[in-house]
Amino acid sequence: MSAKRILVIDDEAVILEVIQGCLEELGDMEVLMAASGIEGLQIAQTALPDGILLDVSMPGMDGFTVLRQLQENTVTQKIPVVLLTARVQPEDRAAFAQTGVAGVILKPFDPIALVDQVTDVFGWTV
Repeated sequence: MSAKRILVIDDEAVILEVIQGCLEELGDMEVLMAASGIEGLQIAQTALPDGILLDVSMPGMDGFTVLRQLQENTVTQKIPVVLLTARVQPEDRAAFAQTGVAGVILKPFDPIALVDQVTDVFGWTV
């Protein structure tokens, strides 16, 4: 199986670096990074990743707005999206379930377990 290409959209540079390091070194994945929703939408449309990890809370364009735009675009609508969030209240989980995402990974996450979480939630085998 060829390496999976994953796009990570998060406004926190440290989070991007940690995720990139974990997924590339431990999961043999190709990681594309975007520091904003707008940048993420552009990369998603041109690079067509196998999956997207999307931060919910970002300044400017939040994760739900990015998700909506990905789902409305015929080029990107079939790319599975997993939300990254620290929001874990029951009402948040209910809202996430209504969005059509592939899953949710909670922050803070365990960097060592991240590869397994990502492959599990996307249904990929390594």
